[in-house]
Parts: sequence; structure tokens; C-alpha cells
Amino acid sequence: MKDIATPNRTKMILEKHGFSFKKSLGQNFLIDTNVLNRIVDFAELGSDSGAIEIGPGIGALTEQLAKRASKVVAFEIDQRLLPILGETLAPYEHVKIIHSDVLKANVKQVMNEEFAEGQDVMVVANLPYYVTTPILFKLLEEDLPIRGVVVMMQKEVADRIAAGPGTKDYGSLSIAIQYYTEAETVMTVPRTVFVPQPNVDSAVIRLMKRPKPLVEVKDEEFFFAVVRASFAQRRKTLMNNLSNNLAGIPKDKAMLEKILLEIGIDPKRRGETLTIEEFARLSDALYAQKTAV
Repeated sequence: MKDIATPNRTKMILEKHGFSFKKSLGQNFLIDTNVLNRIVDFAELGSDSGAIEIGPGIGALTEQLAKRASKVVAFEIDQRLLPILGETLAPYEHVKIIHSDVLKANVKQVMNEEFAEGQDVMVVANLPYYVTTPILFKLLEEDLPIRGVVVMMQKEVADRIAAGPGTKDYGSLSIAIQYYTEAETVMTVPRTVFVPQPNVDSAVIRLMKRPKPLVEVKDEEFFFAVVRASFAQRRKTLMNNLSNNLAGIPKDKAMLEKILLEIGIDPKRRGETLTIEEFARLSDALYAQKTAV
């Protein structure tokens, strides 16, 4: 049987079912089997592994996952694709399609029902650009029993996620994702291997879940609030950003300067120069001050 991800077969499937792309769902289907195989390679699936896919489309990536994993569960929001997937994935009995918006789904419950306890599970997907970040945060914040995530996304977003301190791409998104995972951009993907072609190039990023967050902080929610405030206006100093944008702390700049100097951080630095470890120190010091007031 021919692979789904060839220009001719994709065109034939779409024409047969009279399918038209919905821009609002960010639908761009891959038509290059080599790219798909490399994505699956990066997930390092064993014969006993499970895979979760988000937005299977007509089943191009699902098919390659099914060839290597013992079970594949895919969430598809577009009802029009269900009969197509029923046909294209008919040879693979160990694939289950769930008609649901993954952002509203109880993924942990689905995993309990579909995978064995302790089974190795990876999330592997070509994510719709417009919901990439919310999906990633859902997967990480819900502390799902997964080994990691290998996903295609807009290259610009991948660059921001994998960026390190002192670079133009480094920001609150980099810190939020790296807090939970080890992030690495593993390949770039040209726009020419999609139908329809997107306006931007893509990248595949691999996020391997840490056994515990990278840093230990007194209050996680406050830690992320400090990070967001520090990047509120990139050209401003850390002290200015914190005094203007962080709720719940005194607006006394002298006190803020004293706290920063006590933990060895120059108040004139910008947020983009701080490591995640420095943000943890800063967050804990500010939290101690906040709770003492």
C-alpha cells in the first residue's frame, strides 16, 4: 500500500472526499514521507511504546507512528476528517481516533484507558500553528505520564522555546518550557513539503520531560509572574520592569535594588540576560519579601 504522504496520494484522497482546507483550523498537511520518518525517528519509539498525536489530518504521520508503536491515539477536532481517517488508517487496528479538541479533552483519563500503566508514551504531532503554545502548556502543566514531546511548529516559535539567555529569542516562553523539559530543535522543515504551503518555515522540536522541574521555587505561580514581568518591556532594566509590572510587591525601588544586590544580580541587567536559576533566586527573594509584608 502506498504511503499517504505523497503529493499524488494526498491529492487523490482529498479529491475523493471533496475536502477543503479550513484556514481557521490551521490545516497544512505534510506530503513528504522522509520528513515524517525523521520526526518519528526523533521520538525513539520502541515496539512497546505508545504515541499520542494531535491533529492527524488525513493520517500521514499517524500511519508512520502506527508502523512503529504498539498503540496510537490521535485527537482530531475536524469532524469532516473522521471518515477519511477511517479509510486511510483501516489497515492499522491499533490506531484510535478521538473526535475532540485536545485543549478540552481529559488527556490523562484517555491515557489511563488506552495505555498500560507505566507504558512508554510520546506525544508526536504536526501542531496547528495558532494553538501550538496552549497545547504545549496543557501537556506539560497537567503532568501527564509521557516521556516527552516531538512536535512540528512554526520555526520562529521553536527558536523562542529552545533559546538560551542573552539571545534575542530568549523570553518567558523559553523559561516556561525549559522549566519542565530539556528543549532542542532537531530539524527545520521547508514550507514546500506541505499542502497548502504555509507562509513560514517550520521546525521540529523535541522536549524531553524532566523528572522534576529544572529549579525548585517557593511558589511556582509567583515564579512565572516574576518571569513575565521581567520581560514586559525588553529594553527596560530588570528593576524598572519589576517595579512597573509585578503585582504584590512594594514599588519602593530602593528596596528592590537592595534585594537584587543581596542575591548577586545587578539591578541594571535586563531580563533576557538572567538564567532560569537566577530567576528562581529572584523569585524566592521577592516572595519572601511579599509574604513578610
